[in-house]
Amino acid sequence: MLSRSCCMFSTTHETLPWSSSTHPISQSCSTSTAASGTPSSSLGRRGEIVVFMAVCSNRTNHRKLPKNLSNPRRSKLPPDMDYSFKRILYEDADEITQQPTIDTFTTADEEIDEELEVEVEETIWESDEMEAISSLFKGRIPQKPGKLNRERPLPLPLPYKIRPLGLPTPKRFSNVSRQSISKQVYKNPTFLIGLAKEIQSLSTEENVSKVLSKWGPFLRKGSLSLTIRELGYLGLPERALQTFCWVKKQPHLFPDDHVLASTIEVLAGSNELKVPFDLDKFTGLASRSVYEAMLRGFIKGGSLKLALKLLSIAKGCNRVLGTGVYAKLILELGKDPDKSTLVLALLEELAVRDDLDLTPQDCTAIMKICIRLGRFEIVEGLYDWFRKSGGNPSVVMYTTLIHCRYSANKYREALAMLWEMEASNCLFDLPAYRVVIKLFVGLNDVPRAIRYFSKLKEAGFRPTFDIYCSLIKIYMASGRLAKCEDIRKEAEMAGFRLNEHTMSKLQQ
Repeated sequence: MLSRSCCMFSTTHETLPWSSSTHPISQSCSTSTAASGTPSSSLGRRGEIVVFMAVCSNRTNHRKLPKNLSNPRRSKLPPDMDYSFKRILYEDADEITQQPTIDTFTTADEEIDEELEVEVEETIWESDEMEAISSLFKGRIPQKPGKLNRERPLPLPLPYKIRPLGLPTPKRFSNVSRQSISKQVYKNPTFLIGLAKEIQSLSTEENVSKVLSKWGPFLRKGSLSLTIRELGYLGLPERALQTFCWVKKQPHLFPDDHVLASTIEVLAGSNELKVPFDLDKFTGLASRSVYEAMLRGFIKGGSLKLALKLLSIAKGCNRVLGTGVYAKLILELGKDPDKSTLVLALLEELAVRDDLDLTPQDCTAIMKICIRLGRFEIVEGLYDWFRKSGGNPSVVMYTTLIHCRYSANKYREALAMLWEMEASNCLFDLPAYRVVIKLFVGLNDVPRAIRYFSKLKEAGFRPTFDIYCSLIKIYMASGRLAKCEDIRKEAEMAGFRLNEHTMSKLQQ
């Protein structure tokens, strides 16, 4: 007895619905299989030929598949693609036409198949279309002639790409405790100044080696130059010389020009440096830093004759010194009106220099000396040079230039400099207010003088005696005696006394 049967059939004519042929099929199947157990065929109602196949049930044929076959890890790969598109197209069309048809299809299905066959037969691809479609499988589509090198806009800069390449990134967090003691000590200003204070606390009988020997292994060349300068500020040139002598005995700290220059500057500034008669031979082998340190020491100590002699020796030996030394010497010589010729000679030497390099402080100091000497053109030239060299004027330089133009009776030019100073958002200090109020008194501009006087008070400054005198003078010139009396009372409350002699002098 068969437990399972399977039927295979095909039709050549029109077929009936499946419900109408179920009875004859099952009947013929039972009779034929009972007779021989082999496949057989029989005629249906209207001459249909029905083919039956009986499949015997066998446990070996229907056993359970293993897991690796029932649940494969991945789906089977598709067949390799043939890149000849024309061949695939026509082979698919042939397969569609050669597929076996089932006799039991409806008329609607046959009409759809006929329409598909007609569409396939009527579709004719042109050569350009075939080339474009085949290029999809081969590579890039050929472009038409035109702008082949098209310029695309640059991408927007990202924050991490704005920084120029090749620069090292600074370490924001450095663990100081993990550094060696030598790195923590040898150039630490707090530690080096502390050494000078420890040396200061020693008794006169004790030597500096008591303090320095503990830290000798951790020091490096140039470390003790700051300690020696601090000893000079504390007024201990002898201790500075003892420190230099101790450094000379340490092979890992000497020779060192920084320590030598600091020692010479301290000794020369305190007039403790013994100068030989043959100064030119003594300074012939000195380096530039040592030479300039000696010159600065003589200037600081007030030995201007020795400083001028040293400068002439350097000029005779064609030794080029820094322009800052010239500025300090000009500043000291300018305090004496009788030495104006020496100042002008040094200014001419500076004007010839191509490598002129002055700090804003040195430049302002030379400007003040030139105003005192009445050389206003030099002040204007220094200011122009400073602006062309890329410097940013400070409030001191602006005030100096306004005072220069006020002293030269160029009030309108000084007023233009004041507007430039305000446009640069420069904060005014007390000397700036003094010069500006004097300027408006010279211009006889009462409203602006009063306005800057009130600004001075709002900024928290206390008016000086000359500011009160300037305001009284401008009020007297305009005939406002009541205001003069108010300013006089305010000046007396501030601690200034304006007697009758002063008032009569201001009326003149």
